Amino acid sequence: MAPSNQLVSTEWLESHLMAPDLRILDASWYMPADNRNPRAEYETCHIAGARYFDIDDIADQRSELPHMAPPVEKFVSRMRAMGIGDGHRVVIYDSAGLFSAARVWWMFRLFGKSDVVVLDGGLKKWLAEGRPTADMPPILRDRHFTARRDANLVRDVTQVAASAKLKDAQIIDARSPGRVTGEEAEPRPGMRSGRIPGSSNVYYKDLINEDGTMKNLDALRGYFAHVDFKKPVIATCGSGVTAGILALALARLGHRDVAVYDGSWSEWGKYPDLKIETGPL
Repeated sequence: MAPSNQLVSTEWLESHLMAPDLRILDASWYMPADNRNPRAEYETCHIAGARYFDIDDIADQRSELPHMAPPVEKFVSRMRAMGIGDGHRVVIYDSAGLFSAARVWWMFRLFGKSDVVVLDGGLKKWLAEGRPTADMPPILRDRHFTARRDANLVRDVTQVAASAKLKDAQIIDARSPGRVTGEEAEPRPGMRSGRIPGSSNVYYKDLINEDGTMKNLDALRGYFAHVDFKKPVIATCGSGVTAGILALALARLGHRDVAVYDGSWSEWGKYPDLKIETGPL
């Protein structure tokens, strides 16, 4: 799709807006404390031709945890109804620049679609550059979507606990340093403070420029200098959203063995029988 295989520029997207095989998704999502409605914002202003991808709806509603990856059948059903099918190239963006779009990029890869990228800088950069927007959704027609779930890209709590004990994978936490050390309270009620034993910290905001684009490869290498690229990585965060940014950054650096802990701290911090660490890393 594009030279980087993970990101496309605003210039590239505008020049391909009319491509018949292109599908653009607005995957904007906010923390509850932000008091913002991403769907309402989409209906007011979005990149021309974009569909809205609701992270909280296209999820496993049977789980008590927030926006867990849905069963494959549900994902297929939603994509078909959104007019996303086999042979389509998918570009995902969010309003923050780079935040929740990486989660949806990971989700598509989880279900076997590799021709998917993130818009570097997202709607934030798009609007700043005065590029075309719309306030009406596109006309949708059902398309056939084939999914093949790749279990290598996701980890559950049992697998993460085993890796923390056996040290057979590198666990990297995308949350803020204060949350990882336990000095900051968790934004969700009832959560303990701290981190998964043995995990390191790469704060997702450190990977993003002021304009919402991802930092260049040299800068990314510095943040992940402690990572052994010959060993598996498990990315974690608060609820499985910003862990996608770590997975995206590591993919740009060429690391292919990266899984997301879908439950993340929303699950680990909830159960007192799961060990935690606090204090300096």
